[in-house]
Amino acid sequence: MRYDLSDRLVIGIASSALFDLADCDAVFREQGEDAYRAHQEAHVDDVLAKGVAFPFVRRLLSLNDLAEPSDPLVEVIVLSRNDPDSGLRVMRSVAAHGLPISRAVFRQGRSAHRFMRALNMSLFLSADGADVREAVADGLPAGHVLQTARVDDEDDQELRIAFDFDGVLASDSSERVFQDAGIDGFRAHEVLNATTPHDPGPLSEFLAGINRIQCREEDRRREDPAYRLRLRVSLVTARDAPAHERAVRSLKRWGLRVNDAFFLGGIDKSAVMSVLDPHIFFDDQVSHLNGTALATPSVHVPFGVVNTPPPDDAPSPSAPASG
Repeated sequence: MRYDLSDRLVIGIASSALFDLADCDAVFREQGEDAYRAHQEAHVDDVLAKGVAFPFVRRLLSLNDLAEPSDPLVEVIVLSRNDPDSGLRVMRSVAAHGLPISRAVFRQGRSAHRFMRALNMSLFLSADGADVREAVADGLPAGHVLQTARVDDEDDQELRIAFDFDGVLASDSSERVFQDAGIDGFRAHEVLNATTPHDPGPLSEFLAGINRIQCREEDRRREDPAYRLRLRVSLVTARDAPAHERAVRSLKRWGLRVNDAFFLGGIDKSAVMSVLDPHIFFDDQVSHLNGTALATPSVHVPFGVVNTPPPDDAPSPSAPASG
């Protein structure tokens, strides 16, 4: 029977984001591919430890209890550079951790992101920055999962997702204005265009899928007033007034929504993250993520002008104002 992905939220996940592969990667780097494959075969029954994106993926998949088992809301598919033999350990670890993931793409030594559109994916997560940059260069929604000292997988079933705005949910057009005209020009431009929505950014379709699940949760709560909503979405941006209005209006015009909004105007995002405690945070600026990744699962979306290397003879850009 044909399995249709068109109405589902589909996420592609590299094994490097789902599990801790530090030891395996060390074998590959120090001894080469043959030794790596032998290592994986020898340890095929050794369960891999949870990686940075594991809590996010587990909670996202748990929301499938809002639908019939034969018609899940969320599908997570492993996209891996492993060969199929080495991938056996990954899939056995998936099963050992109780994750309902049954589909995978293994491409020995080659990136699998080219198959994202064929599989209706709205997000690809990997701890391999080069793979992610390739995907974004191809116009695909992808994020580089950064290493963090804390992989929190407590029993609480709530899933908290946080997004930056410019270059993540929206295009980087306003950031380009800032780069050319500075902070005063940026604010004047945003006030002038407050009622003109931004073009959607690389993760807008992913948020749309998240919002569809939130609607399903609200339907469940109407049926059962005792049901506790589990999915919460926050906007955490360096914008402040008066530039905040265009961001709010853009989300509304796109038909998207967030539960919380933080307009920080240059305040360190990591201070907010320590209280908000999201299971994953998406931002396009490494300068923000250097602080948040110490304790918050953080994802770099290498999109737009702030991630474009300047020409060798160009002056250093100013610190980004949006985000």
